[in-house]
Amino acid sequence: MIPKKYSGYVFAFFMALLMSCIMSFVISSFNVGFIDGILTIWLKAWAFAFVVAFPTITVVAPLVRRLVGLVCQRD
Repeated sequence: MIPKKYSGYVFAFFMALLMSCIMSFVISSFNVGFIDGILTIWLKAWAFAFVVAFPTITVVAPLVRRLVGLVCQRD
């Protein structure tokens, strides 16, 4: 198991993995349609999207947490 102190990075990894998968598929299929070779096009897009998404989520997550704290009521 991964130590709890790395949970932020584990969260960012899985969030980037899933979001880049979904968004790259949606955008690829929207742009070129369901053509021959769409799987290859999508997998290339997914790989690129993940490489961008993981560090972005890692950097942006603390800012998003602060923004959520500003707009949500506290108990």
